Amino acid sequence: MKNIKIISLVVLLFSKSLSYSIVRPEVRVLVHNVKEFNIAVAQAKAGHFIVLSNGIWKNAELLFEGMGTSTNPITLTAEEKGKVILSGASNLRIAGEYLVVEGLVFKNGFTPTTELISFRKDSKKLANHCRLTQCVIDHFSNPERFESDYWISIYGKNNRIDHNHIEGKQNLGVTMAVRLETEESQENNHQIDHNYFGPRPNLGSNGGETIRIGTSHYSLTNSRTVVEFNYFDRCDGEGEIVSNKSCRNTYRFNTFFECAGSLTLRHGSGTLVDGNVFIGNNKPFIGGIRVINGDQTVINNYCVGLTGYRFRGALVIMNGVPNSTPNRYHQVKNAVIKNNTFVNCDHVQLCAGSDKERSATPINSNISDNIFFHQNKSELFTVYDDISGISFAGNYTSPNINTEFSKGFLKVNFKLVKDKNGFELPESKALKVKVLIHPEIATKSNSGVSWYSKAEKNTALSSGKIIRVEPGLDALYDAALASAPGDIIELTSSETYYNTKMIAVKHPLTFRSNQETKPKLIFEKKTLFEIENGGSLALEGLQFDGKEAPDYAGNSVISTSKYSMIKNYELKINRCDFINLDVNHSFDVITVYKNTFADLIQIENATFKKISGNIIALDKETDDVGIYNAENVILENNSFSDIGGAVLQLYRGGTDESTNGPILTVSHCVFDNVGKNTRNRYNASLSLYGVQVNHIENNIFNNSKGIKMHLVVGEPIVNIFNNNFFKTDPILVNGDEKFIEKNSTNFDPKLKENYQLSADSPLINKGTDGSNIGLIQK
Repeated sequence: MKNIKIISLVVLLFSKSLSYSIVRPEVRVLVHNVKEFNIAVAQAKAGHFIVLSNGIWKNAELLFEGMGTSTNPITLTAEEKGKVILSGASNLRIAGEYLVVEGLVFKNGFTPTTELISFRKDSKKLANHCRLTQCVIDHFSNPERFESDYWISIYGKNNRIDHNHIEGKQNLGVTMAVRLETEESQENNHQIDHNYFGPRPNLGSNGGETIRIGTSHYSLTNSRTVVEFNYFDRCDGEGEIVSNKSCRNTYRFNTFFECAGSLTLRHGSGTLVDGNVFIGNNKPFIGGIRVINGDQTVINNYCVGLTGYRFRGALVIMNGVPNSTPNRYHQVKNAVIKNNTFVNCDHVQLCAGSDKERSATPINSNISDNIFFHQNKSELFTVYDDISGISFAGNYTSPNINTEFSKGFLKVNFKLVKDKNGFELPESKALKVKVLIHPEIATKSNSGVSWYSKAEKNTALSSGKIIRVEPGLDALYDAALASAPGDIIELTSSETYYNTKMIAVKHPLTFRSNQETKPKLIFEKKTLFEIENGGSLALEGLQFDGKEAPDYAGNSVISTSKYSMIKNYELKINRCDFINLDVNHSFDVITVYKNTFADLIQIENATFKKISGNIIALDKETDDVGIYNAENVILENNSFSDIGGAVLQLYRGGTDESTNGPILTVSHCVFDNVGKNTRNRYNASLSLYGVQVNHIENNIFNNSKGIKMHLVVGEPIVNIFNNNFFKTDPILVNGDEKFIEKNSTNFDPKLKENYQLSADSPLINKGTDGSNIGLIQK
């Protein structure tokens, strides 16, 4: 074997009567491939260093096994930190005692197994007293969105995972999991500290946790894992950013920055949540701490600008299930919620999740010495059930906040004062408690590694250069092919642009006109735009004419890839016209496929006329396990006329409660002769199944199929206001046209009259070409 370097280090030891020296050789073995690595591992002894040479290690499956000592571990390291890249089908297993792994980067690939870094060789040979430090995992995701794997699985005992950069998991599976399947991994005393957990996008499903400790099967088992000084940066995978599913764990001095979820004490008891910081910046759905089970302690935490509600409130104390099975909700008992500070946080939820099953209210619990400050909101607390099992003492609120509690709260005039780290802390002479934030609280700069960039990796739509395009056969195709992420392809003529090729959208691209008259786009392929993995699309000021499309079923103007897309996309359409999409019986505007997910689909100020299929069908995830196709869908100020199918089919099946969406807004739209095609399988203008937030306001429906809505998940929000219906089917909610009347606390008995216009009432203004151009203003 080559490149063995032996360096003699002189260690001087002194005593009162004697001085002497010991020479200890440091053995560093530089290896260049997996074969050399395996030989070096087999020969390694305590104190040895195995050094991976700089470069790309493709398809490298490494087993690092050995027996070091506490004073002389065996170390696997990089020739230069950040310059050893494991790519392709690579992974790492660590097994033995006192092993250290440092300085490696996993990038441009995915594990061929279920675990990328595993602290075991197999079920019998685990890692104990081992360390993973200063390593990077960057977007090392399986290309199949719902093919599950874990990035880091921790077995054994007394292991440390610290100062790592872990970012961009996009497929199903927990980013980092502590596994408790055998006694050898329980009471483990692991330490997870000073790591940077970079952005994890919304998975649109359960199974997107950033950290999980234990599972429901072992939820009554002690783990005794400490999670401290970590920085969680926009970890949005699902509602449980951290999922605690075991006993006697500690979460302290971590920072959660704009994470659309919460630190959730889902299972297990006796866990401590101490001195963490939650920063929301008033972004939607940002949560704090959710408390379930017994003997939980939540103290000294600072929460600011959190907007999440229901299970993602700033503070949530849940109801449990009587005699709960391990996988459901155990009753909150003996909880201590003390010395926490909530600044401009919108929701504190008590007895959340109360229903026929979750009927066990909290008992023997205490909420004391907390500060609740809000500059605007008065209704901060929501109580869903009996709170007699919670005592309140010494809490402070700003004067505008109303509470339902007879005692335990004092209204105080606060002022906000910034500390040296920039945190706004409420101060008042009336306070008998002091707000303290740990001086070494996790930050973006003091977590992770110093030699790997934390810069934003996503490119926004319309953030690049402008590419001006004159009419010409497939000129738009050529421009897209030559574009870079974020570029704007600008159509400079009002003449027709002919397209014989499908335009693949492989990165964020904008197509827009700089003309007052909208240029027409004619296309001959089945689809004009296909959004591929990594792509997003914006269209502005264009007209799409389908008269030259092939006379086959299944045409569309825009389609996602038929294959799994692990990168979420955005689709924005503004001031566009879609006409003559009727050469066959099911010509859609937008077609999506399974295993694709949109963060946002937004259509504004657009007209749709003579379309035989649907405007958009987001109904391809039909496995009823809580997966869906889009998070936010916005339809505003659009006109839909002579539409054979539905304007929108939006589906989210199952009863899983770990996600926010879908979230729908339909406002100031006109539906004229919509949904009458016999191939409209939902027989509706809007078919909404399992949508969690519904805002349908100020729309007109004329001679159309109605709204069909099925409410299945948690506590869906339904706001249907000021819509006019003429010769249109009634709204059906769960198959009942009187559902809204029977369930709305604000139901107006004249609602039906408000919906129904008289026969001679004009519904819409007519343009010079007979098109629907907007609502009548009363």
